[in-house]
Amino acid sequence: MKLACTNLMLPGNNLTEQANLLYKWGYDGIAIFVNYSEWNEELHAEILSLRERTGIIPCEFAFGDEIYGHLMDGDVEFRKKSREMYKLAAEISGELGAVTELEFAYGAQNPLPLFHPYQKMTEAEERDFLDMYKEVAEPLRGTKGQMLLEGINRYESPYLNSIKDCKDVIDALKLENTGVLADFFHMSIEEADMAESIKYAGDSIKHVHLGDNNRLLPGYGATDWKRCLDALKEIDYTGFLNLECSTSGDPSTTLPETAAFLKKMMK
Repeated sequence: MKLACTNLMLPGNNLTEQANLLYKWGYDGIAIFVNYSEWNEELHAEILSLRERTGIIPCEFAFGDEIYGHLMDGDVEFRKKSREMYKLAAEISGELGAVTELEFAYGAQNPLPLFHPYQKMTEAEERDFLDMYKEVAEPLRGTKGQMLLEGINRYESPYLNSIKDCKDVIDALKLENTGVLADFFHMSIEEADMAESIKYAGDSIKHVHLGDNNRLLPGYGATDWKRCLDALKEIDYTGFLNLECSTSGDPSTTLPETAAFLKKMMK
């Protein structure tokens, strides 16, 4: 397994400065999240040459924008714009050999699902979702990039909250360049047993997001990290573990400490 951190958690004036810090602090990769409206060819060139110049691997790429999380939106034009953004992220991920992600929806749910979690898609909704997935993953055909399905907690997505649900969709999809993204924060809300869920998903897990149950750094909450990392070892997971959470203080102190904390259990 390899260790990465999200660029939004890092100090530095640009991705190159951030990658150099990660290398110094004992990390292997960086996950890059870019505001869609700020995308430009200069940034594109910086990302494509980042590994060669810094030794840090761009392991994940995604855009952020108000149209993020609206792949299945009822507004046809809004949905179309969202899908075009995801397809561009897929194209860039293909160039990098990195992962990018999707979900059924992403945003605060209203009304809140207080007493009826784990809602299931109708047959029509599942068919439309699978068709959408194939559409946005198309730019990855013939590359080493991957479009992964991330389980999002019930308060932010109506469907596909659990790792089991995500794996079942991937099994039904039967499409190369796809798989499951296991996010430990969302899993801490939705999974009855995180380690067993990891084992169930098995080799469909292609990337992992790390955050404790309170979305602080690993070790700052109640997650049983050793048991969960042992489960990843049991399924022979060798991909990236990417921090996606609060830095819980000064990152120049907490991120090197977190790297040391995790590496003891990754061996």
